[in-house]
Order: sequence, then C-alpha cells, then structure tokens
Amino acid sequence: MISWTTFAFFVSASLALVLIPGPNHLYIVARGLSQGRAAALVSAFGVETATLVHIAAAAAGLSYVIAQSATLFAIVKWAGVAYLVYLGIRAFTGGGDGEAARAPVRQPLRKVFLEGVVVNLLNPKVTLYFLAFLPQFVRPEAGSPAAQIVVLGLTLLALGTLSDIVYAFTAGALSGRLTSRARGLRYLSGVVYLGLGVATAFTGRK
Repeated sequence: MISWTTFAFFVSASLALVLIPGPNHLYIVARGLSQGRAAALVSAFGVETATLVHIAAAAAGLSYVIAQSATLFAIVKWAGVAYLVYLGIRAFTGGGDGEAARAPVRQPLRKVFLEGVVVNLLNPKVTLYFLAFLPQFVRPEAGSPAAQIVVLGLTLLALGTLSDIVYAFTAGALSGRLTSRARGLRYLSGVVYLGLGVATAFTGRK
C-alpha cells in the first residue's frame, strides 16, 4: 500500500498542477464560451474519460513504449495536431449566411463528449505526464507498481475533474453574458483550438 506521507505529497503536487490552466482547460473553456455551460461540462467529462484510458495505458506500460518510440510518439503527436487544427478551422468556417454565420457552431452533446475524449487521447503531453510525473510516487516495496499507478491515477482523475468543472462553470457563465458577441466567441474558440494544435506540435519526447 502507498504510505500516507507519499499519498499526501502526491495530492499536494497534483493540486498545484491541475489548478494551472492547461490544454484541457483551454479546450473546455473554448467549448463553454461557444456553446454554454452544458457543453463545457460534457466536454470536461469527455476529457476525463480519456484520462481513464491513459491510466490503463500507464499501468500496462504502454505510455512508456510510446514515449520511447519516436515513430509511435510522432503518430500520436501529429494526429493530435491535425485534429485540433481541424476543430479550429471548423470554428472559423462554421455557419452560413446571416444569423447562422454570426452564431457559434453548436454541436450535439454526444459529439462534444467524443471530441473531449479524442482531444485528450491525442495529447502527447498527457502520456509524458503519466510517464515522468506519476511514477515518481510509485514505491516498489509498497506492492504492485501497476496497482499503485491505478490508485494515483484515479486520485489525479478526481482532482482533475473538480478543476475541469470549475472551468466549465466559469466559461458557461461568461458565455451567457457574451451571447451578443457570438461571432467573436466563435473566432476565440477557433484561436484556442489552433493554439493548442501549435503547442502540441512543439511537444518534444524529452
């Protein structure tokens, strides 16, 4: 079992990390600004559902394999870049003439959820996070390393979900106050997506 001292230190370090705005937060905020609180919350749950996959991959050793293989890492990285750029272009070009052109593109919540899953799955920074940060708190003498990774990963998942919900509610509230600036919100969402794509493109294996 993980010692309480190690666990408490892990929680403190994780809180410091999840409270800092990152790519997942920016994606949730962009969705919330363009489509409201419900969409922001759904996208947050999509992002954290993908975190479950990352936890399983880390426990199985797949994160290590991807991080050590230049080819596999590049595939994940550039797939993520392409998807984020696609979302950005869609935000800029969505809508038709008249009122539709001024309104943000509204996606079904099911699609919003799946987008959140894909954005996080294709984020190589998350893979590196589970490889570089989380294993520092695994103690071989405390039992199965895989079980420890699962426990620590689920703890991080809970903290991340709470952080995501705060960002989702904040973005939803701002969206309600800025509905008269729908075109600007759509462009802002596009800029965020493209920015995330550029940031992902510069993610290095080291």
